[in-house]
Amino acid sequence: MIIKRSRLRRVKDKAMLMLCVVALVITLIPLFSILTSIVLNGGATINLPFLTELPRAVGESGGGIVNAIQGTLVLIALASLFAVPIGLTAGIYLAEYRETRLASIIRFFSDVLTEFPSIVIGIFIYTVIVLTIKSFAAVAGAVALAVIMIPIVTRTTDEAVRLVPNSLREAGMALGLPRWKTITFIVVPAGRAGIVTGIMLSVARAAGETAPLLLTAFNSFYGFSGFLKPIASLPMYIFIFSISPFPDWRAKAWGAALILMLMVLGTSMVVRFATRARYTMRS
Repeated sequence: MIIKRSRLRRVKDKAMLMLCVVALVITLIPLFSILTSIVLNGGATINLPFLTELPRAVGESGGGIVNAIQGTLVLIALASLFAVPIGLTAGIYLAEYRETRLASIIRFFSDVLTEFPSIVIGIFIYTVIVLTIKSFAAVAGAVALAVIMIPIVTRTTDEAVRLVPNSLREAGMALGLPRWKTITFIVVPAGRAGIVTGIMLSVARAAGETAPLLLTAFNSFYGFSGFLKPIASLPMYIFIFSISPFPDWRAKAWGAALILMLMVLGTSMVVRFATRARYTMRS
């Protein structure tokens, strides 16, 4: 009887393992299909002029997207400057003071904001900033992307800090450290990997947003000319080029998509490697 039950358990275990493998394969098929399409179509477009030249007039072949690459870097850097400090502070507060009424309010609005359609955020920033300065502007686009990033950074930081064992907090307090020093120098470094992952998730989300930029930063066929001027971006170029009737522009849309994907992937790998290297040195 015991042997039969043991065999039945092994059969069930193998069956569930196979189901997990099948589910993993089904999940990866669309991902690899998208990646393969982008690499094959975009790789044929990328060359030195594509990366170093400005786009040419409508209907003319050639040119590049250097202004869109520059604009995307400016927008993401400026949005991160706005969003990361706010999101980190809010996430740490949620994790360390989770029982307070203010923490419950922040958590509620963070969850609501996470589900907000990005086009609604674009309309809000358009009303608040673009209509005020009477011009599409890079700073308006960065603020819209920052609003999208803040709840992601907040919630991931909250979860990462919560996973830090309480024994580390107790050890810091036992040494006579104030609570803020314990959080800053012990808890946050211990949860650094999860925090960095959350920041990169927010960057990846913001880097691919198009709808808010339509109403805030808009677009430009020239290089960066100021924070209060319209600015180009890779998502906008992908949108404009992909619906164009010109084959050359549609090919450039694939190239811009590949560049955007490589930028997000490369940034994530560099940051994660640098963070892990610092952790290893300290440990």
